[in-house]
Amino acid sequence: MKKSLLILLAGVTLLGLGACGKAESSQDKLTTIKKEKVIKVATSPDYAPFGFHTDIKGKDEIVGADIDLVNSIAKKMGVKVKWLDMSFNSVLAAAKEGKADIAVSAISVTPERKKSFDFTDEYYVSPQVVLINKKNENNFTTVDSLADKQVGAQKGTIQENVVKEQLKNAKLVSIEKLPNIVLEVKDGSLDGLVVEKTIAESYVAQNPELAISKIPLKSSKEDAFSIAVPKGNPKLVKELNQHIKELKAQGEVEQMVAKNNKIAQHSETK
Repeated sequence: MKKSLLILLAGVTLLGLGACGKAESSQDKLTTIKKEKVIKVATSPDYAPFGFHTDIKGKDEIVGADIDLVNSIAKKMGVKVKWLDMSFNSVLAAAKEGKADIAVSAISVTPERKKSFDFTDEYYVSPQVVLINKKNENNFTTVDSLADKQVGAQKGTIQENVVKEQLKNAKLVSIEKLPNIVLEVKDGSLDGLVVEKTIAESYVAQNPELAISKIPLKSSKEDAFSIAVPKGNPKLVKELNQHIKELKAQGEVEQMVAKNNKIAQHSETK
């Protein structure tokens, strides 16, 4: 009888623990962030002016419009930011696996990404362009002019799809770090690079050997940037949206982009 009672109690205890675990795992991240007063953010700071490394008073720092955006949001939330620096290909995975609360890195919303994440309202829109070596300005002017040419895109980004869908006869070359792709365009190893216009303008300002081609690329909803949040956190998404709306209404996001464009143009990026 005692043995049966012990087994029954043990079962009830396990069920209780299971229910607690389930409740804890289903808790909106906003509650934890407010409680711990820290928001963990995955980012890939190799995408000026949204996120990049630069030397400030002899110290390597991560700066950018995305960095300013999150810092402003965190201040409004009353929490600190813990930045997790990684390659873009790992940014979304870090958020999905729970290593980060959100992912912010000039991220575009795609149908595939929406299967695993919820996204905030867009905070910035930038059309796609083809960055080329200036000496090829008169050679690469149409989509057909890039047929059989090697065109780069950062691995894991929507730019890979832009090359596949809009430059179908070009040869896609996917590389993990954007600065490395830019270098290959400069030295002639690659014929072009598909990238957001804002980023392209930043690189052209720093590198007179580069130019933005006249090749027309179609715009889409994926040209907009949003913050990625693991599914099941509607309260966090709602709060982020509230702060994004305020910052956009005050014109602060545009100012962040403009400010960091100037920093990127006049600083030594790494």
